[in-house]
Amino acid sequence: MKFKKTVSILLTALLTAALIFTGCGTKTNDTDLGDAGSELSEITVPEGRPLPFDPNDEEISDEEYTCTISISCATILSDTDRLDPEKLELLPEDGFILAPTEVKFYGGESVFNVLRRTCKENKIHMEFTNTPIYGSAYIEGIGNIYEFDCGELSGWMYRVNDWFPNYGCSRYRLQDRDVVEFVYTCDLGKDVGGDYLSNRDTE
Repeated sequence: MKFKKTVSILLTALLTAALIFTGCGTKTNDTDLGDAGSELSEITVPEGRPLPFDPNDEEISDEEYTCTISISCATILSDTDRLDPEKLELLPEDGFILAPTEVKFYGGESVFNVLRRTCKENKIHMEFTNTPIYGSAYIEGIGNIYEFDCGELSGWMYRVNDWFPNYGCSRYRLQDRDVVEFVYTCDLGKDVGGDYLSNRDTE
């Protein structure tokens, strides 16, 4: 278990490093990120995409908005040979742990806030760890499907409005009508259109 946790931390670091040193767009600065600014000040964000915010500065308003959220592990359906055999029975037939669902959120909330609440309301298992060095929550497992369950490059990613943000989901502040997708990758994002190494914007 200790070895797996170490590998998890190293994979998180690898993915973050790949994102920091590739891509183009708007560079964040320390004032955008609060206490975690020094670690994330080199992140580049495509023009027109939101900059990450510091969860320590989160301010939630009473204003209600809506977004759509879904959770899919469909990529595993065509890659079951690599899946932990004990997890086969957990796979939904259509790949959706949560089909696209419209939910309410409050002004200032993050993607992580909404994921956590939605999973709780729908009785969907979700496990995460906080990674202080990056100032963000890291999603380890949803629906009892974890990182590395389908190979050493497998794990959970999130996409908002067809873009895979290059920072953690607790740093993404939601806007009204956003479309949020949590997807499971078996190949470091290449199989879901979010190749980390290219840091591409799919629009």
